[in-house]
Amino acid sequence: MKVRTSCFGLRNLLQGLSFCVRYYFRHNHLQTTCLYSKIKPKKCHILDCSGSTCTHMTVPPGSILPWRFFSCKQEGTKIPSKRKQNTSITSSELSYKNLLKSEQENWKDISARYKAMTKRIKEKLEELHKYTFNSGSPRIRFGENVYFEENGCIFLSKADDVDGGNVDILFSTEDLGFSDAFIQRIRISPDQRYMAISLKSENSEEATCVIMKLGHFPVVEKVIPNVFSFEWATNDVLYYTSQKNLKCQNVFMTTFTNQKHTKLVYTEQDASNSKTTSEVWLVDCRHPFKLPALVQARTKGIIYHIEHRNDELYILTTYGEPAEYKLMKAPVASSGMENWQLVYALEEKTKLVDLEMFSDHCIMFLKNAGHLYLSVISFVSHSVQSIKLPTWACEFELESHPEHTTGTCYFQLTSPVHPPKHFAYSFKENNLIEQAVQEVPIITNCHTTRLLAKSKDETLVPITVFHNMNSKELHRKPLLVHVYGAYGIDLNMSFKEEKLMLIEEGWILAYCHVRGGGELGLSWHRDGCQHNKLKGLHDLKACITLLHELGFSQPKYTALAAASAGGVLAGALCNTDPELIRAMVLQAPFVDVLNTMMKTHLPLTIEEQEEWGNPLADEKCMKYIKSYCPYQNIKTQCYPSVFITAYENDQRIPLTGILQYVQKLRKAALDHASRTSKKGNRIPNIILDIQANGSHCDSSWEDSLNEVARHLAFLNKELEEVCHVQHMKSCK
Repeated sequence: MKVRTSCFGLRNLLQGLSFCVRYYFRHNHLQTTCLYSKIKPKKCHILDCSGSTCTHMTVPPGSILPWRFFSCKQEGTKIPSKRKQNTSITSSELSYKNLLKSEQENWKDISARYKAMTKRIKEKLEELHKYTFNSGSPRIRFGENVYFEENGCIFLSKADDVDGGNVDILFSTEDLGFSDAFIQRIRISPDQRYMAISLKSENSEEATCVIMKLGHFPVVEKVIPNVFSFEWATNDVLYYTSQKNLKCQNVFMTTFTNQKHTKLVYTEQDASNSKTTSEVWLVDCRHPFKLPALVQARTKGIIYHIEHRNDELYILTTYGEPAEYKLMKAPVASSGMENWQLVYALEEKTKLVDLEMFSDHCIMFLKNAGHLYLSVISFVSHSVQSIKLPTWACEFELESHPEHTTGTCYFQLTSPVHPPKHFAYSFKENNLIEQAVQEVPIITNCHTTRLLAKSKDETLVPITVFHNMNSKELHRKPLLVHVYGAYGIDLNMSFKEEKLMLIEEGWILAYCHVRGGGELGLSWHRDGCQHNKLKGLHDLKACITLLHELGFSQPKYTALAAASAGGVLAGALCNTDPELIRAMVLQAPFVDVLNTMMKTHLPLTIEEQEEWGNPLADEKCMKYIKSYCPYQNIKTQCYPSVFITAYENDQRIPLTGILQYVQKLRKAALDHASRTSKKGNRIPNIILDIQANGSHCDSSWEDSLNEVARHLAFLNKELEEVCHVQHMKSCK
């Protein structure tokens, strides 16, 4: 369900509403598929009810989030036990406890070998973090005021003094007793008298919404638990969605007038949780107590989202051919599909990353063949301008624009090795401006290369490669390959300190944009889901093979990194082509697809049948999943070394499946070693690090830092014969 704002009446000054309620997939993250998540001065709200309870999108542009992630993570209360109250212990429970205890003891025994190197890596990352953490804090611009977050505090400054010292502190997690939480999202009321903040604990899937009354002495006005998203409808009316068991079905309204009250506004009745069908409802913000009005009834296979301008709705939809996103419009008074008119169609294999509507312009952030650019539609001249962005840029993030009459669009650009940089596009001047900010004192000569690998069926698969321009003999340098390939989500390519550190130490980083992801549009996802999942595996193999053929490292110096659903392709590659890599690091990996998709009592199984298929109802589907499922295809052979981080409180990836996968993989590797027992035969390290804290969602900076440092220490140990000399001097 997504609540959006739309123009419904005569005035232009009412604040709009936009709820970002997403599907919960087995992934984290955290690439920008949220298309509309900003506060704008609009007149009506829109409830976007995907054939489900919520629409998937990542953290919305303009949200305030920690920059620090190791890999794609999502947002993140303790998990309620699914067992019935029973004093007896079943054999399966006992087996689970024994496996858990065994792996915890195993990690305790072997963790010492990584302790010194982990400590040194942490120190270096902490040093880098000092310079990069505040370089790209997302900002909310409100007239002359700018709101931003740093280190658990929310500040207010004037637009011309953002980087100066004249700022007011409005909120502090530590001072108000939320020291174990981090700030996830900020929304300011239209008159700037109230501020709503979502706080997340690293062990939680739900957020807590804290409403502050601003002024000379900001005070806590209200605290709402188990909230997923929220937006201001008027100066003193806040809409929010509640979350339970990974689903958002109810939209509430709470008022901050003299007579404060909370009211249920909407309940989603369709429990299908479809990711390919959506439905939008409008709420008139001038009359926020009235019932919402339907834009267009859900139609199977058609997704649509709403923006507005004056008395027209602008509709981003998959309606019509080809089944890719296109921009259409219709009058607010007659918004049915029969009245939709085409405004702009995307080019083939182009991904629409984000869209923002202004009074006289619409700006679209697009991705084509790995390159980012803007398309600016003028409603005055009826022209379209295309602006190519810097070649190093891999990710956009829009800054919040509460005032849609502004003549400038602010956003950030980043890459895995480039800290966020602030840019502005002026509609009047038709030019792109890199805003002056304090330079990050990091010197790196990083070269960005974009390649195309030919997959098994001749499809060309994009690869983005980063390496130090001063590196020589690239075929002898360590290579870290990244993959995801699921849910139509782009591979996470936002900035991370550890990636910059690896580049400085001579590593090569490769990002394989395989089918199943969304890098080349909706068809790219369709080509890699359900009965096409093996295409993603073929793509990954083709990418790694091409990298080696072009002289980017070689198998014995190559490692593979994946998280969540990316573990499907990474684990499958280890079974089919283990000789291509030396080591692998996985974070909360989905490695037991078949058994998980046959357990309908799990919270995500039914809705994810659109991605993986339904093995219970379709025997062919069962056989197909079994053909690539990492757990099902483990065999006695030489495997790469594997390091897995998992979480006890993970609602998305059952820990039982990971425990069984590790046991089976370790046994297969040891059986192979005992049978071949040749002199010098290598026995791979199969390590499982189970975190009692943390979840499938966002971790704190400290916990994420520890995970990253352990992963890199493991990789350096496995590839130490080719590690950068400078690094080995400090880490050995």
